[in-house]
Amino acid sequence: MSKVVVIGSGLGGLTCAYILQKNGYDVTVLEQGAQAGGCLQCFSRKGVKFETGMHFIGSAAPGQTMYRVMRYFGLGDTVRLSPLDTAAYNTVDLCGQRFRFANGKDAFIEQMAEYFPREKDALHRYMDIIQSIASASTIASLTSDSRDMAAETEYRTRSMNEVLDGLFDDELLKNVLAGDLPLYSAELDRTPFSQHAFIMDFYNRSAFRVVGGSDSIARSLAGSIADMGGRIEVKCKAVKIHCNDVRATGVETENGRFYPADFVIATVHPKRLMEMLDTRLIRPAFRARICSMPQTASGFAVYVKFRPETMPYMNTNLFGYSGRTPWNCEHYTRDEWPKGFLYMHFCHEDRAVWARGGVILTYMDFKDVEKWKGTATGRRGQEYGMFKRVHAERLMAEVDRHCPGFLSSVESYWTSTPLTYLDYTGTEDGSMYGVAQDIHAGAAGRVPYRTRIPNLFLAGQNVNSHGMLGVVVGTIVTCSELVPSAQIYRQINEAYL
Repeated sequence: MSKVVVIGSGLGGLTCAYILQKNGYDVTVLEQGAQAGGCLQCFSRKGVKFETGMHFIGSAAPGQTMYRVMRYFGLGDTVRLSPLDTAAYNTVDLCGQRFRFANGKDAFIEQMAEYFPREKDALHRYMDIIQSIASASTIASLTSDSRDMAAETEYRTRSMNEVLDGLFDDELLKNVLAGDLPLYSAELDRTPFSQHAFIMDFYNRSAFRVVGGSDSIARSLAGSIADMGGRIEVKCKAVKIHCNDVRATGVETENGRFYPADFVIATVHPKRLMEMLDTRLIRPAFRARICSMPQTASGFAVYVKFRPETMPYMNTNLFGYSGRTPWNCEHYTRDEWPKGFLYMHFCHEDRAVWARGGVILTYMDFKDVEKWKGTATGRRGQEYGMFKRVHAERLMAEVDRHCPGFLSSVESYWTSTPLTYLDYTGTEDGSMYGVAQDIHAGAAGRVPYRTRIPNLFLAGQNVNSHGMLGVVVGTIVTCSELVPSAQIYRQINEAYL
């Protein structure tokens, strides 16, 4: 039985381990933290639970893509979902108005046409393009059959704002449709329209929060992997991938233990992977390219505990902006910050009436906290504590401006900065979503799942895209090097029957 070592136990690592263990490989997952899950992990403060990364998922209604995928991974009976408001799964607060995103192509068009009646025909064209791009992916049909990739290829090389400019005349509508860009850290003139299209399609079909927290996904996957004979080693940081003249031979951990491997799959940030490799099999030009790739923006978060029965549960995701556009919020002066935010409630129970906790996310440049880089968590001093407190209060005041009464409902709060992302996820400069997609970079700007080391592969959010669907797509692509993709898709479809 061939041995596979997977580095990292986030969604990418766990799903790779599940597929390969299910298909006859002997899999060991190495996790540097105290528990498996990566950004699926949650944490609790004063009796309230908070998400760290996987705040909501899409296309999970019966029969839809993620519903089938979840059943395949054994999540159908172990993970409970609560639907977001079908008339407003997302809400964009811009220029003093609120715009609701409705689930379903027709409902979405009708809702937006109420705000922008002159753009109804263009909205139809917009949604048709989005569906044509999304359908080009094999994950859309859950088959390995070749698809018409013309639409995806065209819109991978055109920026999101360029396509919106070509479709619509109304500037406000263009900004509203871009209003959820913090979900993927889109950048003006850089982010491909195809990325916007996949995410819009994914959530437009249906949108859910995970009841009780997304750590239930990690626990279920880890349990299934163990039941099939796989192993997950926590507090086991991989520090070196050993290679001979032709291939990887295994992985060494910080405690000096060596794990022999026939195949190695790394789901860590690609730059962290380069730090583990000291071999002539990786050419200097490739190493330099990986290490110079642009990263998505870093983030600052405030986790809020509400006073009992003071904050009605908000069954939508609120994107609020202080200016007239959602673009360039990652670029700010000290006085301008924060220019925008994403505000969500934690779903502690299905059909919740009162919210117990919520999270506010906004952009923050790593340079703002760089002087504390290298210091230990919890030991960064009073100045760092004051920095977090000042920024948390400014961000909460901005939310209160959009949602009057918010501040009076807050009982306690906690924060995370780009340093937190760096410490717990290992992303470069604490970037929220790892490597950025950039239309100007072409193929050189995409992280390959293959390397010149023939038995070393990459997976996780950097290989395809972040988020549940993006990571799973990357997982299937990577695992198809060891298990035929047709076999994986057949198993997914059989699990649904």
